[in-house]
Amino acid sequence: MSKRVLIVDDDLNLSRLAGMILESSGKYEVLIVNQSTRALAAAIQFQPEIMLLDVDMPGKDGGDLAREAARDPRLRNVPILFLTGLVSHAEAGTAPLESGGMRFLAKPVEPTLLLAEVDRLAPKTIAA
Repeated sequence: MSKRVLIVDDDLNLSRLAGMILESSGKYEVLIVNQSTRALAAAIQFQPEIMLLDVDMPGKDGGDLAREAARDPRLRNVPILFLTGLVSHAEAGTAPLESGGMRFLAKPVEPTLLLAEVDRLAPKTIAA
């Protein structure tokens, strides 16, 4: 059974690339929202199990969206992975950056790192 991932990023190409990486694994169903002001409503309707949020977007940034999700009982437990162009791959190295308990990946995303991080954050299914 695939896990639902919401990608919120104003960059159409990068969000599509991230979506293709995740969907091609066969483990994830992806919804892409390119307007941050529509993200919370989309998240409530889609009920993602993971959210990927761009840090720097017009309207609401990823931090704003994370705070809004934390206040909503339907979304407060959804893990968040931030995507950012504010750090380079050289600065980030080959692992995600962490700050304040949140994880960040440098854009453009490295496919194997993105998939590994989403796999790590994905809620584990307990076998019956």
